[in-house]
Amino acid sequence: MTDANHTADGADSAGLEFLAFTLGKEEYGIDILKVQEIRGYEAVTRIANAPEFIKGVINLRGIIIPVVDMRIKFNLGEPVYDQFTVVIILNIKGRVVGMVVDSVSDVTTLTPDQIKQAPEMGTVFSTEYMIGLGTVGERMLILMDIDKLMSSPEMGLLDKAVA
Repeated sequence: MTDANHTADGADSAGLEFLAFTLGKEEYGIDILKVQEIRGYEAVTRIANAPEFIKGVINLRGIIIPVVDMRIKFNLGEPVYDQFTVVIILNIKGRVVGMVVDSVSDVTTLTPDQIKQAPEMGTVFSTEYMIGLGTVGERMLILMDIDKLMSSPEMGLLDKAVA
């Protein structure tokens, strides 16, 4: 048992852990340390005049949190809510936010040499919100800078940082 733990600890220090999830046909990854929990999709309360990508709010054990639908945010087609749809509960700069994704696959450890710089492209998903591309064998994860994305002014979710 100690050998297995020792190996796992060694892997942690050599790489970063990312939660892998899907949106449409693509696979994305976010820093596992930002993830508070993963829940099945449940009905949300819609807020009037909120941007379309803000699906609404849910009550998470007494805390009202906004829920962002990432498919709507990145124009990835009509979102479908089924038994695989999940809400990743994130803790970003002390604020709790929910993020709807198609499904969650696994937690992947990537070493620095497995993370490549993303090429500049005029895509819907701006490279300013990307850490890079993670490669694991034939698999490629688009690694999101979830802090930067969720705290961006266009999302309007987090209060302006106090200077």
